[in-house]
Amino acid sequence: MSTTDWLTPLQHILNCQVRFITFSLSDWKGLVQQADTSWAHDDNREKVTEGNRAANNGRTWIVVRVTGNAVEALEIEGELKPAEAELITWTLQWNQAQQQAVKPGTLSESESFALKLSEWIQQQLESEEPSYSIPDHLTAGGKLFAEMIPFLLVTEYTNGKQASYPELEKLLRSFLAEDILLIPLKNQEWLIWGPVSLLKEADSEFMDDEDEETVEDSLSSICHGLHEMLASEWIGECHLAVAHPVCPAKGIVETTVLLRETINLGRKFHVGTSIHLPWMLQLERLLNAIPEVQRSRYLEHALKRTELFVEAEMLATLETFFSLDCNVSETAKKLYIHRNTLLYRLDKLKQETGLDVRQFRDAVLVKIILLLYKVTKRN
Repeated sequence: MSTTDWLTPLQHILNCQVRFITFSLSDWKGLVQQADTSWAHDDNREKVTEGNRAANNGRTWIVVRVTGNAVEALEIEGELKPAEAELITWTLQWNQAQQQAVKPGTLSESESFALKLSEWIQQQLESEEPSYSIPDHLTAGGKLFAEMIPFLLVTEYTNGKQASYPELEKLLRSFLAEDILLIPLKNQEWLIWGPVSLLKEADSEFMDDEDEETVEDSLSSICHGLHEMLASEWIGECHLAVAHPVCPAKGIVETTVLLRETINLGRKFHVGTSIHLPWMLQLERLLNAIPEVQRSRYLEHALKRTELFVEAEMLATLETFFSLDCNVSETAKKLYIHRNTLLYRLDKLKQETGLDVRQFRDAVLVKIILLLYKVTKRN
């Protein structure tokens, strides 16, 4: 069990703020020297181990893990009773013993490192004052300072199959490259980092095209290919998001937040879609920030004008029309209907609502109505 799994319950039990904080070894020893009260497992104060505690100015710190010159500790706002402090120390020691109980060699070096990095990321996501730069002892010898392509994978487990780190890592290395980083986050959620060289490979596939491939197009192409492989060869139904290349050592926390938001918005506004791209969800992000009461009120007002918006045929027509950048000819081809049939439907919408989706202003309003309807009809 990760220590972050019980951080929130611990705050409720103690009725005070609890968070993770990282000290350098020298800073921790300095804190112990200045503390009103300090405890150690033995009489040697120079030895820093899991469970060591210090208290000063109404705060208590308890060591969770010591890695090299880094000391990770719980910082508790408030003085603890001796029994409370002993119980927390015992819990930390028990959790540490459970983690160390795994037989040596069971976890690969890459998985062991990924689990440490995962716990640090979770700590920052749950902290009120997160650190956005990975501590030096987790930067893999500088490897994470190079730009990489971030993906977030969320599985559905529709076939009951459980995820396996070695299995997924092997698949990703065969599809992306050997030089990948796989980080398990919450259950069913994986953060994947691929080499930026994938963009050049994707560009080379479109060298004969007249239109120059953009970074977004290349990322979308890679994401679709990766999703197809994962869905068919690994876990079945899953959601995948990708973002622009970034340096993991400096942007791993912010990127995780962005990708999680992207998948949440995609699943909320575009049911049935499995690929989610942040640059394609700008309007959805804006609408999601509007209070639900105001969104519902606007939609109710819009739908009073006509129910034509929500008829299956009109919904399919408008969805296709917007996905093809309001191109009448391409929309007609996609729907396998005559161009005049499409124009008839659009004219009918204009007559009943006063909105002509061939005009930019009206197209934006109709797009908003459709997005709000998707969310509202499921609530």
